[in-house]
Amino acid sequence: MSAQEDTFISHLVELRDRLLRAVVAVIVIFAGLMPWAGDIYDILAHPMMQALPEGTRMIATGVVTPFFVPMKVTLMVAFVIALPYVLYQAWCFISPGLYAHEKRLGLPLVVGSTVLFLAGMAFCYFFVFGTVFTFIAQFAPKSITPAPDIEQYLSFVMSMFLAFGITFEVPVIVIVLTKLGIVNVAKLKEARPYVIVGAFVIAAVVTPPDVVSQLMLAIPMCLLYELGIFLARFVTTTRVESVTE
Repeated sequence: MSAQEDTFISHLVELRDRLLRAVVAVIVIFAGLMPWAGDIYDILAHPMMQALPEGTRMIATGVVTPFFVPMKVTLMVAFVIALPYVLYQAWCFISPGLYAHEKRLGLPLVVGSTVLFLAGMAFCYFFVFGTVFTFIAQFAPKSITPAPDIEQYLSFVMSMFLAFGITFEVPVIVIVLTKLGIVNVAKLKEARPYVIVGAFVIAAVVTPPDVVSQLMLAIPMCLLYELGIFLARFVTTTRVESVTE
């Protein structure tokens, strides 16, 4: 019992150290970016500013909002920059308890899921925002002057980043389910009509009530599902070969 307790405590100590290193990395990067917090928010707001009428600016309704909102954006950017190091610390903590074949699969999944999530955010920023904001601005009545609040804009951006980041994880989810034996390629193909319907339902729930943003979320989700089916064939083949051996 004493040996088990010592092992458990040592794991807790290592977990604390790994978490502390990850938090310190985020804080250090955040501190280094703080002088440019306003510029970082301006970059985030660029797609919206491009869609607004010339000379229009966003507003801040709170007293401290002009300070805290750029800080939140800077913290988000710091976390994204530190994400590879954060995931490295997580991998160092869990890898000693994995078998060799689990390590061979785990590391590519961690790297792949990170890259796909960031790709989803980039797709949302560079393609979706500009199209959606322009589309919405075209339907705004001529009698009003749009002036979005910066806090509401940040909330909208974060929800869209999260939606597209998770959407781009579809191939990883499909591969994991296939590797665990929960589904196979045949079942994935059979579920294709339901996935298409589900993709449009999810897009209608998590995106603004316009057709453009819904299509720009649902279509990539369907395409990424097809990519997951394609990659699942190799995972299935590998698993069959390993069982045969």
